[in-house]
Amino acid sequence: MAKVDVFDIRRQKVSEMEVDDRLLNEPERPSLIYDVVRMQLASRRRGTASTKERSFVRGGGRKPWRQKGTGRARAGSIRSPLWRGGGTVFGPHPRDYSFRPPKKVRQAALRSALSLKYREKKLLVLDRFDLEETRTKGFLAVLKALEIKSALIIIDGPDQVLEKSARNVPRVQVAKCEGLNVYDILRYEHLVFLRSSLERVERNLRA
Repeated sequence: MAKVDVFDIRRQKVSEMEVDDRLLNEPERPSLIYDVVRMQLASRRRGTASTKERSFVRGGGRKPWRQKGTGRARAGSIRSPLWRGGGTVFGPHPRDYSFRPPKKVRQAALRSALSLKYREKKLLVLDRFDLEETRTKGFLAVLKALEIKSALIIIDGPDQVLEKSARNVPRVQVAKCEGLNVYDILRYEHLVFLRSSLERVERNLRA
């Protein structure tokens, strides 16, 4: 079991907690992380780009001029892809870009990303993140005390005071355990867990 220090919001150590080795000592797996990040970004694509082929462009039903005798090249429709205003050849059409690697691959990539933050000393565990009121100024004061400028903060359940205080702060995101993902872990410099949220993530990854 790996031991992790637990701090308060003034970055004073208050206790330690044991975490499963598989969660924080997973070897680095760049290929799995790459595949899972690509999956996440692909699933966010709307896939609504669309173009019209010559059969869908309005007009062009009449042959523009006779086949022979004009001295011009043969033409069958003014909607030919060679003409201005004609159809598009091999253009994009609506499609679904999403794909889904196996569950074990996704979990291994997540454990690898968590272990990477742990080895870089960018993973911080807080006992609680209590704010007296919903104020961005108070939230920024806590970040300054924690010596953090960019962070993904993982909470165990709804916390309106924390979420509203942080929503206008750039380079900071507050997410629930269910939303923990590889892309966001790598996107922010620090990864901040509440003690309860880390315990819940550990249980989920053991399953």
